[in-house]
Amino acid sequence: MTWFLSLPTMLQGFLGGLLALLPAAAGAAMVFPFRNLDQKYLDGTLGLAGGIMVAASFYSLLNPAYQQALTIGINPLFPVMLGFGTGVIFLLLADKILPTDRRETKAALFLRNHFGNNTLLYIAMTIHNLPEGLAIGVAVGAASSGDTMAAALALAFGIGIQNFPEGAAISLPLRRDGLSAPRAFIYSQLSSMMETVAAVAGAALTIFFQSILPFVLAFAAGAMIFVVFAEIIPEAHINGNKKAVSVLAAVGFAFMMFLDLLFS
Repeated sequence: MTWFLSLPTMLQGFLGGLLALLPAAAGAAMVFPFRNLDQKYLDGTLGLAGGIMVAASFYSLLNPAYQQALTIGINPLFPVMLGFGTGVIFLLLADKILPTDRRETKAALFLRNHFGNNTLLYIAMTIHNLPEGLAIGVAVGAASSGDTMAAALALAFGIGIQNFPEGAAISLPLRRDGLSAPRAFIYSQLSSMMETVAAVAGAALTIFFQSILPFVLAFAAGAMIFVVFAEIIPEAHINGNKKAVSVLAAVGFAFMMFLDLLFS
């Protein structure tokens, strides 16, 4: 951890984004041995990731946003509430314009008619990856000690768990539609790499825009909470694995809470 803390902030953001990217690569790599995966395992992975992300939204984002506001001498109420609400609204609008499911919108119809269903899914998931990468970057960049950095990296790890089924969700449909396994893998990774780019941008924000850091941290928390309750949990429940998903979500939350209490 001492070595990691000695690195430049933007490099820390990059490595944090890479920590989340590797599970996405592992998920995308399922395209080589399989054309389909057991849905029960994918649902369980989503449930575990959802619990981690909810806990991380508080421990690694909202609480640091509150502390950062106090540090720079402003009332935490306004930037934290505004940032959180803006994060929710951002992804709500993104979901209305380019949903990750099969709902029809004008933009979705255009992309589906001209480029196909999988292109729509690819672009939508790429857009939805950006706030997650931003969350990793600002959490890592705002960490001031080994204790808070451990929580920030746990956040990256939790997002990475969620990225495993996402990687498979992009590569496997592309493979079923006739793309070669290597091309399906590469396309899936290009989408996930945007998360790492966003992580570097988030880390940069903590260097150059300290005054808006509470807002950015809260924004990332709002976006993550929206992702969990609007996308991850409903998707995990849709196949009838509600009890297993709920138990694993609780396990994920407890795991993240344990890490925070351990290092606090």
